[in-house]
Amino acid sequence: MFPFEPMPLRRRREAFDHPDWIFELKYDGFRALAMLQSGRAQLISRNGNPFASFADLAHSIAADLKVDRRTVLDGEIVCLNRKGKPQFKNLLFRRGTPCFYAFDLLVSDGKDHRRERLIDRKQELRRLLSNVPEQSLLRYADHLDGFGTALFKRVRKLDLEGIVAKQKSAPYVTTREESTWVKVLNPNYTQREGREELFERDRHKEPTPGWHSCAIACVEAAS
Repeated sequence: MFPFEPMPLRRRREAFDHPDWIFELKYDGFRALAMLQSGRAQLISRNGNPFASFADLAHSIAADLKVDRRTVLDGEIVCLNRKGKPQFKNLLFRRGTPCFYAFDLLVSDGKDHRRERLIDRKQELRRLLSNVPEQSLLRYADHLDGFGTALFKRVRKLDLEGIVAKQKSAPYVTTREESTWVKVLNPNYTQREGREELFERDRHKEPTPGWHSCAIACVEAAS
């Protein structure tokens, strides 16, 4: 059995603010774990299957983040347009250049971080990625501290998929009942239209599921 599973997301209808939570953009792509070791990398789906069609992206990640001992990142494979907005159809049909936004760190240099606080894992992840080239396809997914309503307001205005709220002090778990990650979806997200038909057409292929800067996304959020 695959030794690592991604932390599941629970659902909530309304965005909220809270000092004990951080808020990230919900990336419209393929959830994946990036497994690195001995100069190689592999992208694994949430069902534990290799993303064979993203082998070039995995090779690029390995080249930019050179590690000898096992390192495991949680993140999303995303395809962006020229304005930096995720385009799910381009990703699904392999149009454009995909990138990987890492938002959590499970293992680093052989050390298991899953029982540590989320905020500490994020800090270590940022440090780990600090030397990655600026133009790398491996990118750090940032967050806002405490303010989810402003981010969600901006997400709706920009027609993005939603946000994810995460409790700062919580460990990384794999059961839905214990999960402290909550998604709040934009009910008017236009790219969701026709999504079920796409899923049905690609049902037996690699499993299917935004925007990359929370700070930019919240500019003028209160206006």
